[in-house]
Amino acid sequence: MGIILFILMNLAVMASIYLTIFIIEAFFGVRLDQGTISGLLILSFIVGFSGALISLFLSKWMAKMHMGVQVIEHPSNATEEWLVKTVYKLADEAGIGRPEVGIFNGPPNAFATGWNRNDALVAVSTSLLELMSPEEIEGVLAHEISHIKHGDMITMTLLQGVLNTFVFFFSRLIANIIAPKDEEGNPSPMAYMAISFALEIALTIFATMLAMWFSRYREFKADEGAVRLDGPRGIYYALAKLGQIPKEQVALPSDMKAFGIVGFMDLFASHPPIEKRLAHIKEVAQEMGYHL
Repeated sequence: MGIILFILMNLAVMASIYLTIFIIEAFFGVRLDQGTISGLLILSFIVGFSGALISLFLSKWMAKMHMGVQVIEHPSNATEEWLVKTVYKLADEAGIGRPEVGIFNGPPNAFATGWNRNDALVAVSTSLLELMSPEEIEGVLAHEISHIKHGDMITMTLLQGVLNTFVFFFSRLIANIIAPKDEEGNPSPMAYMAISFALEIALTIFATMLAMWFSRYREFKADEGAVRLDGPRGIYYALAKLGQIPKEQVALPSDMKAFGIVGFMDLFASHPPIEKRLAHIKEVAQEMGYHL
């Protein structure tokens, strides 16, 4: 699914780029050098995807370092043993490779990361383990396993790469068109840099809104996956409990929010409001014959 989405997104980007070039040339009388455009497009793809792919392949290592995750290799107590067994059970039921399991000190939250469904990490905070019942914790774990099963990490990375390419390409293409030209038709370097920088900021804001919209969508799908994997009670009551806690007490660091179980809604939020997620879980549960 991730590869299909990647191909479709890239086709859409290519189509929009060539449509824009056609409109500029046909309606504004600006002739664009096709060799320069091809070079810019290649450079845009390199810039757009290099950082996103590096982040994906290093995501487990970065999460462990940044969040201080202690991977449970040999459980030292009953809680750790139960946690590992539960993650493994859910992974087996989901048909994915057994992920690494870790614990970190932090607000009541959990996250999953990794570059593919058979090489992932599921981490849970100590405060979440203390706050929630085993049923609720299992619901949270089912949510994270659902993210892994559906390849959300790689899908978000591919989307980010496409959006990065879009931002880099169009900010420089438009700057090249509207920047003042010298006698030889070359844009003023200072004006070109200033315009492309301003456009990059504006387009990045727009691209971020798109990425966060898709992130919110995948949270609904992960909640739905948790219901199908573990039933509705665990994830429903876990989210309801998290919803009663002030948001500043459950938030992960900004660069990890998209991977967590809970976030907060606006155009730049990675997660939908908890009330909407609870309503969606109820709908899915009813369709499956459950009653909350």
